[in-house]
Amino acid sequence: MVWCSGWKLVSAVSNAGGLGLIGAGSMSPELLEEHIQKCKAATTKPFGVNLPLLYSQVEKQIEIIIREGVKIVFTSAGNPAAWTSKLKENGITVVHVVSSVKFALKAQQAGVDAIVAEGFEAGGHNGREETTTFCLIPMVKDAINIPLIAAGGIGSGRTMLAAMVLGADGVQIGSRFAVSKESSAHENFKNRIIESGEGETVLTLKQLTPVRLIKNKFYKSVKAAEEKCSTAEELKLLLGKGRSRKGILEGDLEEGELEIGQIAAAIKEVKGAGEIVEEIWGEYLKLKSEL
Repeated sequence: MVWCSGWKLVSAVSNAGGLGLIGAGSMSPELLEEHIQKCKAATTKPFGVNLPLLYSQVEKQIEIIIREGVKIVFTSAGNPAAWTSKLKENGITVVHVVSSVKFALKAQQAGVDAIVAEGFEAGGHNGREETTTFCLIPMVKDAINIPLIAAGGIGSGRTMLAAMVLGADGVQIGSRFAVSKESSAHENFKNRIIESGEGETVLTLKQLTPVRLIKNKFYKSVKAAEEKCSTAEELKLLLGKGRSRKGILEGDLEEGELEIGQIAAAIKEVKGAGEIVEEIWGEYLKLKSEL
């Protein structure tokens, strides 16, 4: 949810009864502080921060999270053992995102309070294992004894119910909210998602950090480089800096990295975040009552 999930989206989701998460992966420490403060002013409900651990300024971001009194942090893309203890010592609930049973067990051992198991369908940075949500959730459920949240390919009450039947205690949804009115993504990006069809996303850049994105000119360049057996360093040069910003925030549909999940093909309309929450929850309750 880089470049999508700022304070406007987060507060709207929380006000509607969900748990909004600020996407800190695209934010400097100063910008993260601003979004936390604005979110506190916009909602009295709980919200959290999604914190990728691979970035160089993570220590400063954590200092701000603690100072601002944020009580929930979802960590990802890194070793949870590095920061979980510090966060929990400051009264913060820690949830870690994984893509395999192996890493779920490591996260549990590190002391996290809950696990997000994210399947191959998910957008953005993804696991190398390519395990689908349908297969991943039952396996992780059998392996851990802490709460489990399902992610990847979930964007409706039907898919939420399916995840719960598979053993999840809750769900995490990204792509559906990336296209919401409150998302800070560029309108070009939102419209491209709405126009996308089945099979238009792909998991690529596996030599670096695997990422699911919409096929475009940039992707074709990556594919050509990989077919030529380019090294990781050559791929880094091709990727450069700011690719996701270029695509998601600035709306460059050709040269940008258009990160989104497979469920993009099912998203056909821009709606308010609160309406999306109510729609998903209502459908979930209706279908559950019919079981």
